[in-house]
Amino acid sequence: MSQICIASDMWYNINMGGKERLALDADQQPIHVGLNAHLLSQAQTYRGAGIHWYIYNLLLNLALVDQENRYTVFLGDRHLLTNSGLTLRTSRLPTTHPLVRIGWEQLVQPFVLHQEKVDLLHSLAFVTPLLSSCPSVITIYDLSFLLFPQGFKCLKRLYLTAFTPPSARKARCIITISESTRRDTIRLLEVSPKKVDVVYCGVGKAFRPLSEREVASFRQKRGLPERFILFIGTIEPRKNVARLIEAYSRLGDKQVKLIVGGAKGWLYKEVFARVEELGLTDDVLFPGYIPSDELPLWYNAAELFVYPSLYEGFGLPPLEAMACGTPVITSNVSSLPEVVGEAGLTVDPTDSEGLAEAMNQVLGDKALRQSMRERGLARASLFSWTKAARETIKVYRRALSR
Repeated sequence: MSQICIASDMWYNINMGGKERLALDADQQPIHVGLNAHLLSQAQTYRGAGIHWYIYNLLLNLALVDQENRYTVFLGDRHLLTNSGLTLRTSRLPTTHPLVRIGWEQLVQPFVLHQEKVDLLHSLAFVTPLLSSCPSVITIYDLSFLLFPQGFKCLKRLYLTAFTPPSARKARCIITISESTRRDTIRLLEVSPKKVDVVYCGVGKAFRPLSEREVASFRQKRGLPERFILFIGTIEPRKNVARLIEAYSRLGDKQVKLIVGGAKGWLYKEVFARVEELGLTDDVLFPGYIPSDELPLWYNAAELFVYPSLYEGFGLPPLEAMACGTPVITSNVSSLPEVVGEAGLTVDPTDSEGLAEAMNQVLGDKALRQSMRERGLARASLFSWTKAARETIKVYRRALSR
């Protein structure tokens, strides 16, 4: 992770009811940060995953760790952050519609920032208003819209492709969520390495090993098989689910089922067709979108978590699985080796035979599973949302000092 040097050390922790708080040096003034959070969504679809959880957890933890600076959050539905301690400003426009949100971001937001007297805008998803004079920070999660454009709907791809590069040039600082995305950002958007910093995602406290009794009760409630491999993610080409199913078809032990949890994204029909072609309709289960409060139970119930994605800006599911004590197999590309470190097995995501061998290896070796469990728990403990919030605040200070 890149480090940010600030001349004066303004950071120290105060134990106040178990919460880490931020205090400023006497010579530093509080700042008013605006945060564009119009992508927050409670929808039980792919829109309620990924970026949504980064934004949601970052905002909650900014409020927890920083009692000095002022934060105003711009969003479409204030109920998403009720009792967060943040100042919320909702738009009367229906910004859940992409075209309306784009219009608000580029045309309305500059006036709102001026009215609210915002010192710094954090655009939490790629794009900042190009006509605004307010200093800005942007977060770039990945550059899949440039690397895998076929996986995007036309409007979203065009907007991100047209507005992300000039936003990156305009922003005073850029936050990426992995070193892999940082390298992609510098290379593909041609920005100075000095303005790009890595702030890793965290893992929520709910993701932890649960009691056998609690897991057994959940297994019975959901009618889950005694042994199963789990995948969690949006069903779309980039997640490589079809190849996971091919690898699963090579397993010798069909007593172990495969559960593919997640909402349908786009171009998902190939996945279901592949299950039919391979005669696996009784062995591969699709529970659909899994609510966030149930995720720890699913991870705990699984014998193995497999995530063969072709490209990720970070990859929260492998981290969440490790935090629950579940062994993880994932891809050896993009940011995923950064997430699992030495705790998980990494394989070529285009090699279904190699993926099958890795799954067979872990499923057939109890000692290996125990070792991966212990290493995974240790690895996951290195990531937290409070740490992400503190490092984000450092970026704010750095942006205003430029």
